[in-house]
Amino acid sequence: MSAEQARTEADAGAAAGIAASADSEEKDVKIPVEDAVETADEKDDAPQAADATDSIDAEEATMTEEEMVEAAIRAGEQAADDDFKLKFEQAQKELADVRSELDAAAEAQKAAEDKAHEAAERTARLQADWENFRRRTANERLAERERATEKLVCALLPVVDDIERAIDHARTLDMADDFSQFVDGVDAVHSKMLDVFAHEGVEPIDPKGEAFDPLEQQAVGRVEDASQYDETVNDVYQKGYRMAGHVLRSAMVTVTYGGEKRPAPEEAPEGEPAADEATGSEE
Repeated sequence: MSAEQARTEADAGAAAGIAASADSEEKDVKIPVEDAVETADEKDDAPQAADATDSIDAEEATMTEEEMVEAAIRAGEQAADDDFKLKFEQAQKELADVRSELDAAAEAQKAAEDKAHEAAERTARLQADWENFRRRTANERLAERERATEKLVCALLPVVDDIERAIDHARTLDMADDFSQFVDGVDAVHSKMLDVFAHEGVEPIDPKGEAFDPLEQQAVGRVEDASQYDETVNDVYQKGYRMAGHVLRSAMVTVTYGGEKRPAPEEAPEGEPAADEATGSEE
């Protein structure tokens, strides 16, 4: 190797050593620079925080005692207002619940009253139906009894007629005492039979001397008689019978004519019979 090459290599080695030294110096310097920046920032923030604390303390220091009292009063009023609003809302809710319960109770009461009214009406209808049924049944039983009695009486009327004719005929004969007593016995039986008829509401129609009534009498002949009013019953050939106001059999009669017209009956005061009725009863 020549001397020139040796110097060149030496220079290159020296340059490399310088470069390496420079790099190591740059690396060593970098870390201290960053730490210095952060430290500077912290130093800058510390005065700002101290300034804010000092500002708050200053503001508190500047508030007077009166302002502090007013602030406390406002805070108390706000708390009381909030509490009142809460209690008012609760009271409104409770009131709404009570009103709902009252409405439900009123509806239940009205429903119960309606049911009670319907039950009372139904009971009244049932009672009326029962009374009508009882009355109708009683009337039907009475009507059936009357029909049965009418049927029996109508069947016995010819027998009664025959007994009456036999008695009337026997009275016209000259009879011995024994036979007369027999006729009296038959007459007594006839009277008892009429009593039974009367007990059942059967009445004889014997209108001799009364005004002719076509509703209860049947005219089988006319007789001229100027001494009596016109249309007067002269003779009764066969008695009639009525029961409970119903004519079972009309009386067979003869009627007069040629006499004066019968005057109209005078209207009598209430409770007193008419003039012709009183005259008929006296006869």
